[in-house]
Amino acid sequence: MTTTPTQSRPGPLGRLAGVAFRHRWRVLLGWAAALAVAAGLTAAFGGDYEVDYSSPGSDSQQAQRLLLDGFPAQAGEPVDVVVRSDEPVTDPGVQADVTVLLDELRTLPHVVAVDDPYTAAGGLAPDGQTLVARLSLDVDAPEDMPVEDTERLLAAAEEASRPGLEVALGGDAIRLAESGEFGGEMVGLVAAAVILLVTFGTVVAAGLPIGVAVAGLAVSSTLAGLVAAVMDVPDWAPILASLMGIALGIDYVLLMVTRFREWRAAGLDPERAAVATLDTAGRAVMVAGSTVMVSMFGLFAMGLSFMRGAAVVTMVAVLVVMAAAATLFPALLGFFGHRIERWRLPVGRRRGTVAVAEGGHLAPSPGWLRWSRLIERRNILAVVLGGGLMLALAAPFLGARFGFPDAGNDPADHSSRQAYDLLADGFGAGANGPLLLVTSLDGDDAAAALPALSDAVAATPGVAAVLPPAVDPSGATALLTVLPETGPQDAATEDLVHALRDDVLPAAGADAGLDVHVGGVTAAAIDVNESMADGLPLLIGGVVTVSMVLLLVSFRSVVVMLTAALMNLLSVAAAYGVVALVLEGGWAGQLVGIDTETPMPAYVPVVMFAVLFGLSMDYEVFLISRMRESWMRTGDNARAIVDGLAGTGRVITAAAAIMVTVFAALVPSPDVVLKSLGVGMAAAILIDATIVRMLLVPAVMHVLGRANWWSPRWLDRRIPQLYVEGRPELFLPEREPEPALVR
Repeated sequence: MTTTPTQSRPGPLGRLAGVAFRHRWRVLLGWAAALAVAAGLTAAFGGDYEVDYSSPGSDSQQAQRLLLDGFPAQAGEPVDVVVRSDEPVTDPGVQADVTVLLDELRTLPHVVAVDDPYTAAGGLAPDGQTLVARLSLDVDAPEDMPVEDTERLLAAAEEASRPGLEVALGGDAIRLAESGEFGGEMVGLVAAAVILLVTFGTVVAAGLPIGVAVAGLAVSSTLAGLVAAVMDVPDWAPILASLMGIALGIDYVLLMVTRFREWRAAGLDPERAAVATLDTAGRAVMVAGSTVMVSMFGLFAMGLSFMRGAAVVTMVAVLVVMAAAATLFPALLGFFGHRIERWRLPVGRRRGTVAVAEGGHLAPSPGWLRWSRLIERRNILAVVLGGGLMLALAAPFLGARFGFPDAGNDPADHSSRQAYDLLADGFGAGANGPLLLVTSLDGDDAAAALPALSDAVAATPGVAAVLPPAVDPSGATALLTVLPETGPQDAATEDLVHALRDDVLPAAGADAGLDVHVGGVTAAAIDVNESMADGLPLLIGGVVTVSMVLLLVSFRSVVVMLTAALMNLLSVAAAYGVVALVLEGGWAGQLVGIDTETPMPAYVPVVMFAVLFGLSMDYEVFLISRMRESWMRTGDNARAIVDGLAGTGRVITAAAAIMVTVFAALVPSPDVVLKSLGVGMAAAILIDATIVRMLLVPAVMHVLGRANWWSPRWLDRRIPQLYVEGRPELFLPEREPEPALVR
């Protein structure tokens, strides 16, 4: 039976969908033109992914600036050539082999200097069987060193090795070359395609989210180069942004494809169904995307340039996804909307008669209804079990150790790891994290004070050795290299840095007027960690506050706002606990390829919070918007919760499965930072979509009852009416449809 939809004027998103549907060819050409323009601009003006990980204004940054002026070789990119011999390294035969190796390395591309370990201070280890030669490259960052040239260095070291003589190379350029290329985007797309086929059962319905996500990825990944031209962007940021774009693009369009099929089942023609989809589910998508933008914007509070770069690249990806969902998706519906059920596979939901519930939704499956009603009956038990499980997952984070993973956390078969271990065995653990003490010299008195300064530093508890002071050719800058007794990741090394800065150096340099700065990779890592720790409360407070305001305006409920913020914080805390457990290097770490105890980089929980809080809000918006739609229609809190959970359970679990697989594609990465981000975000999405959204949120809302939808009258009058759930009643046919066949 044909029905006539109620005449109504859709909102802005609905009107935009109608225009895109009717002018679909123009929309496609517009996106193709946008891709071409972005590619052209990036080719002409794109920058490299270079980043300064130092903390602005820190002591280590001041030391680095002095190094650049006075000792450019020390400030440039180094490679350590570590040799371990069964015979003393001063043996003529061993010395001849080492000399041949160093002479060959001097001839290779980008090598500008090689120290002689037999004459350079600190070149020979106390055990007499280990030596280290510093090799200086003509590049400022490891990313600038061509991988093929680094591989030639490694080949020379491997050729020089023989029984009784072990040669290994260390340094960031070596680590970068050995880590290889990694691209998890295609793995995520393939996994998402399989899940979508199982969810929808038709190639057309499954292909729409993939098509929109790929289009968004093509444009946003191209624009990342333009962002890198104007600000610092770390090399891991484009990978994170690409995965975010894929995951969000697929999730958002998954929600809208589901809603489109429901409107078709309710009797709307393809164009009207597309308009209704954008005017209902599309609003939830825009709010969800806005929460992700707010979360990423919070990274600016950290005050670190590389965090701002990572945030902007990711925000560009999210904006492109939102634009694609609002324009490209309805245009594709213009081509394929009437074929949404074509090319059905023998998997997923079978074709047949589907009951249309109130509001134009397909009636939820009996399984989701039974689950919803079980939580309604056992809501107190669900709250206790869910809350206890979340706290148990978060517990390992209490013992997390912060720091920067180094070569000591690399795979055992990598040359960088072997060089790290050889240095630690021959020279002591501190040889892998020397502290560079740098000071300006003003006059002869300052230079004469260097021996006394060196003696004071050498007498400091925790210092293993101090190399003789070095003065630059102009006599303006002095350098003391300090080897701690402990490794770069040890808490005692951090204590030593603070002791030098707070007590030893001010006292020792006061008489001669020396202003000494402590730098080097280890000191810089300590400064960055402390800077992030100072900015984290501002990040959390700002993101949570703005997100709560957005939820309050969207759902007009103080209780929904507060519970959503609490649940999202629980999700993030549980994810932190999972990452901390994996980084311990025990049975959990070995499952993902981490076999040593590894510190957690401070920016990992920071980035995770910004990303996960926004993604958690996505599922909250999807779930609560459907609940509020039922609440506005029936005024029955229990029914609204059951309807919302049963009506979105299938969509949220499918969307979560896609996000989990997309982020899990980072786990095989050889980079510990990317690996830990992948583990944390995959775990967080899994936890959030199962324990939180499918258990805790509905259980808590059942306990709270009608208070869920309360807000003060004075506040309610002042909040603008956004209708995040849309106005589905405006698109329903005049008569309630009978069970309809999905076409």
